[in-house]
Amino acid sequence: MVRVLVAEDFDVLAHSIGTGLRREGMAVDVVLDGTDATERLAVTRYDVLILDRDLPGVHGDEICRRLAETRTDTRVLMLTAAASIEDRVDGLALGADDYLPKPFAFAELVARVRALARRATPPVPPILTAEGITLDPARRTVFRSGRRLDLSPKEFALLACLMATPGLVLSAEELLERAWDEAADPFTSAVKHTMHRLRAKLGDPPVIHTVREGGYRIAAP
Repeated sequence: MVRVLVAEDFDVLAHSIGTGLRREGMAVDVVLDGTDATERLAVTRYDVLILDRDLPGVHGDEICRRLAETRTDTRVLMLTAAASIEDRVDGLALGADDYLPKPFAFAELVARVRALARRATPPVPPILTAEGITLDPARRTVFRSGRRLDLSPKEFALLACLMATPGLVLSAEELLERAWDEAADPFTSAVKHTMHRLRAKLGDPPVIHTVREGGYRIAAP
């Protein structure tokens, strides 16, 4: 699951980006100024920061510069209305990983975010397999024993998290952080209920194991 922070002061654009990326299966938080962006970055690990350059509060340039200095794994996609070559060079020189002038096509934004997210996380196989299950993150398809499974975005995200870390136990809190966004109640039973539906769709024999007082895991090959 890709975790994204959108820092954009134009409310309509910011929430449109957030809604669109959530439909693409990403966990997205949205802030409207640089001060809130700085606070979120201090407490949450994001794969990608979509950063408007001209933010109120802490300027986007300053946020980008600070991230570059701390050598964080968070990748920065800088947005700006300025589209000249000089502006793009300046943005990249500040430490941005990519630069997208406004207006932009949403499909291009999604492609750039996914490309940056791959650089922000340890590499995983392009196709995940375990216990007769085949999961293709790019095509967002899941098969078990040749049968295609119709999973919701959250069910897909939970399964992808577990299959990307075979043999490791992931707690409900870790899964909540990876597959949901800031709107999720940390005391919710969303993970439990989603896991129940996922297990039902995966069928027998069971492949996701509950570890008492630990969490969930899929056995390593």
